[in-house]
This record gives sequence, structure tokens and C-alpha cells, in this order.
Amino acid sequence: MAEKRLSGTKILMVIAPKEFRDEELLTPKKLLSEAGASVTVASTTADEAKGMLGAKIKPDVVLSSAAASDYHGVIVVGGMGSPEFLWKNAQLHSLIQEMNREEKVVAAICLSGAVLANAGVLQNKRATVYSTPESLQSLKDGKAQYVKEHVVQDGRIITADGPQAAQKFGESIIAELSKVKV
Repeated sequence: MAEKRLSGTKILMVIAPKEFRDEELLTPKKLLSEAGASVTVASTTADEAKGMLGAKIKPDVVLSSAAASDYHGVIVVGGMGSPEFLWKNAQLHSLIQEMNREEKVVAAICLSGAVLANAGVLQNKRATVYSTPESLQSLKDGKAQYVKEHVVQDGRIITADGPQAAQKFGESIIAELSKVKV
């Protein structure tokens, strides 16, 4: 049985309402829950969200009602829905900026690394992303230093490049959250 070292820790996981990447949500969520963290799933709508591989998730909260002060970290899940629903989402950007200012864990996987860049929190930071011309341009525009690795951590910001990195991504987030006093 996993040690409950994250007991009392609250994490917000943000997904697109359509075409989020199933394992990028489900793998870190399972790891965090097993470590004792409370995980809240948010999306841009309260409607059931559908993953690229068929997962169906009813969000716990609508993104617009999520407050940075309620969580110890935020994880933005990737997938093909991220560019359409999350990349330019001002509410999500504001939440990420506030959590970053408060030195909370800010993480993104796959195409959602571009969300962090678009929010302005990757300036002069090392980061990775699922590599497409658009996602790489977002990192460049956000003044991030792109690193072609599966998981990249720079301070409390953790990025991963896709579904194959979901396990290591989740483990890296847990390791960083374990340093935070709740």
C-alpha cells in the first residue's frame, strides 16, 4: 500500500471538455490519490468530458469557479482538445499565474505545456511539450527553453511531453509536493 505522504494536499487537474488524453489524467490522478492527495477535476464546462481513448469524466468543478487558494498545485492535462479549449483560456491563465506567484506546483503534460507558456509562467524556464510546430512556437513565444526530454522540472514547474511520460510525470509531481508543508 502506498504511503499517504500527501494527506491534506489538494490538487486541481484541468481537462478539456473533449479529447483530453485519458492516461495523462488517469495515471497521475491515481498516483496522487494513492499518495493521499485529494484530486479535483475541473473543465471549462460541467458537462461530462470525453477522452481521446474513450474515458468519460464528470468534472468536479467548472474552471471558472476554481480558486488558486483552495489548492496546493495545478496540473493541466493534454490531448487534442487542449489547443482548442485550454491554450488561450484567460481564466486558466489567471489561475496558473496566481499559483505560480504563490510558489505552488504548476504542471502540464503533452500539448498543455503550451498553456503554461501562454500564461507567461515559463519565461526563462526549462520545459518540454508534445512537439508540434504550434506547441514549440508557444514555448518560444513564452520565452521558455525547450528541452527534448520526457519530463522536465524547473523549480516547482513540471512539464511532460506526452502519454508515455504520464507515470514519471505523476511521480515527479508527488516528489515535489512531498516537499511542501500542508
